[in-house]
Amino acid sequence: MKSALLVLASAVLSATIPSAMASERYATKPPVVMSPDLSAPWVTQLRKRPVGEAVNQVGRPVNPRGYVVFSERPERVTRPRRNRDLSNPAAREVSFQRPDVPLGEDQPKKQAMDPQFLPQSVAYDGAEQPGTIVIDTSERFLYLVEAGGKARRYGVGVGKEGFAWSGTNNITRKAMWPDWYPPQDMIDREAEKGHYIPAHMEGGIANPLGARALYLGSTLYRIHGTNAPWTIGHAVSSGCIRMRNEDVTELYARVNVGTKVIVR
Repeated sequence: MKSALLVLASAVLSATIPSAMASERYATKPPVVMSPDLSAPWVTQLRKRPVGEAVNQVGRPVNPRGYVVFSERPERVTRPRRNRDLSNPAAREVSFQRPDVPLGEDQPKKQAMDPQFLPQSVAYDGAEQPGTIVIDTSERFLYLVEAGGKARRYGVGVGKEGFAWSGTNNITRKAMWPDWYPPQDMIDREAEKGHYIPAHMEGGIANPLGARALYLGSTLYRIHGTNAPWTIGHAVSSGCIRMRNEDVTELYARVNVGTKVIVR
């Protein structure tokens, strides 16, 4: 009899419990109510403490949520600038990029280039064969002789006093964005003037040889570009013939290794 009652009771419980759980699961739950301080925008929490706020037993303001509160505008800390040690040559600017001494007579001030030195086609009555390069150092012009009594004329910068030269050579090498290896006598000469020149400079826009270089024979002389186009038309170099980067790039594309070069 007892066993029959127990079986009946367990059957009733097993039938009622799932229905109760199901009713609780799908029943409408009460809404969640948030505290006003949690629903407020976070910006309002970054404010000064209001006057008359509550304090704890030790007299400190109560700040249960750990808000960041600025009572005064924080001061900006300014670090002192560190002076560069110009006695170290490695820390100095290269003189031809940003000279730190007054420009001398052999360094003309930056100015617009005279329009007469811009490239143009001109009449030419010389006896040289087409394809020859003729450089007139006194007039500051380079001529690429063409057929039919014509020539392409470019403005150039030439060697300053004591560095002028003349002669005939051939182009033995061409280079794009060439590296620069200044001779030791140039390094020593500029050091006496207080200018620092590196022993080697990779090719690039800051390199004084510019965008292209045409090497003449076995000499140290070149026809090359420049990062100082305002010097075109002046005698400022150590013997090399300098051109605007745009002009030397054009000439580079029109001549080959072996081209004859006459400097007068």
